[in-house]
Amino acid sequence: MRAVFGLVLIAGLALAGFAVYMAKNYISDFQTQLAHANAAQAEVIKTVDVIVAKRALRYGESLKTEDVRFVKWPEQAMPEGAFLTADSLFPDPKNPDMRRVVLRAMEPNEPILAIKVTEPGEDAGLTSRLKPGMRAFTIKVDVATGVSGFLRPGDVVDVYWTGEVPGVVMNDRREFTKLIQPNIKLIAVDQTANGDKTEAEIARTVTVSANSQQVAALAQAQSTGRLSLALVGAEDDSIAQSVEVDMRSLLGLKDEAPVIEQQIAKKEEVCTIKTRRGSNVVEIPIPCTN
Repeated sequence: MRAVFGLVLIAGLALAGFAVYMAKNYISDFQTQLAHANAAQAEVIKTVDVIVAKRALRYGESLKTEDVRFVKWPEQAMPEGAFLTADSLFPDPKNPDMRRVVLRAMEPNEPILAIKVTEPGEDAGLTSRLKPGMRAFTIKVDVATGVSGFLRPGDVVDVYWTGEVPGVVMNDRREFTKLIQPNIKLIAVDQTANGDKTEAEIARTVTVSANSQQVAALAQAQSTGRLSLALVGAEDDSIAQSVEVDMRSLLGLKDEAPVIEQQIAKKEEVCTIKTRRGSNVVEIPIPCTN
């Protein structure tokens, strides 16, 4: 009987110890999860309400209140030019003269940025794309000089001039090509300023944004020679250095010294006297005295 009692006592102590062990592990896991939850709550990212596109928006569309909605956006990742209030985006939504027009295509849930829409009351013309002090200037192009139709509004190009200038020596004329304007931004191709096109089109004209000095240089160059455009890469922030190439430098030929006819053969000076022989007058050579 005592042996049975001892076995029961030992079994009870073992079960009690196991229960205490399990309870301790449960409490430890609970405390760990609670600590993680508190840490995560302390690191909650602050958000702000940002206006985004509710649907796909394309160039030239009028922006309406039903085209946008508010979403929570991380405050630390706020894009520049985002609209945070309806009044800032739609100052007077009932006035059609204060509407905004889409300048760049936007996809659903993409933030509405100031650079992608016009100012209230402006249209999507070129005037909204010109910065202060800049002017729009049109350049004639074809399939060769216009990069085979791959130019888009917003691209950056280098402008090269090819033509002839009167030579200084012997009135010869020399044709050469020179880089006259690097990193010029296109704001329109033909009659469109929409940069969202994907297919190539052969343009007849391109319009660039340039200051007054650049406009004068481009106008002079276009009237005296041929202009060609070279497309600059989207991630290329370098500025091309001065470039000038003519036929001799292209073929690696050295310039020959100018030859003047008077220096090729210098005639000997001859002095003569005239005398009459009968009815004839003849010239007789004599040594020159001076």
